[in-house]
Amino acid sequence: MLLATAGLTLAAHQRRLEAVRLHVRRLELEELAIRRKSLQHQQRMHWELLTRAIDDPSLAEVIDTYDKSIPAERRRQFFYANAWYVNLYHLYEAGFVDQEELFGRLRELFQTNLMREYWEASKEHRASLATTNESDVGRIVDGLIKDLDEADTDEWWVVGTPPSA
Repeated sequence: MLLATAGLTLAAHQRRLEAVRLHVRRLELEELAIRRKSLQHQQRMHWELLTRAIDDPSLAEVIDTYDKSIPAERRRQFFYANAWYVNLYHLYEAGFVDQEELFGRLRELFQTNLMREYWEASKEHRASLATTNESDVGRIVDGLIKDLDEADTDEWWVVGTPPSA
C-alpha cells in the first residue's frame, strides 16, 4: 500500500513538473515572438528614418558623422549602404538566416567598391560597439574583406570560410 501511494505521488509530481516545463516553454516561445516582432518594428523604423535622411540633406545632417571631406552624395550613398548592411544583420539577428548564409550574403554585398568605402568610412562607428552579435558580425566582415582583397581568384563566391557557429 505504501509503495502504491509513493508511486501515485511520484506520478503526480512528474505530471506537475511536465506541466511547469510546458508552461516555461510556452513563455519562452512567446518571448521569442515578441522579440522578433520588436526587431521587425525596429528595422522598419531604421529604414524610415534612413530614407528620410537620404531624401532630405537637411535631415541627413542630423546623423551624418562621416568625414566632411567625403562628398555629400557619397555620404548619402553610405546611408543606403548602411541600410543594406543593417538589413542583413537583422535577418541574422532574428534567426531568418544562419551564420553561413549571412556570410554568403555579406560576401556578395561587399563586392562593390562603394560598400567597402562605406565600411572603411564607418570604422569608427563600429569601434564603440561592445562585444555583441553586432560586433561579431563586424569582425566577420573585416575578415571577409581581407580575404577578398588577398584572393587570387575572380571567383569571389568561393572566397573565405564562413565562421563556425
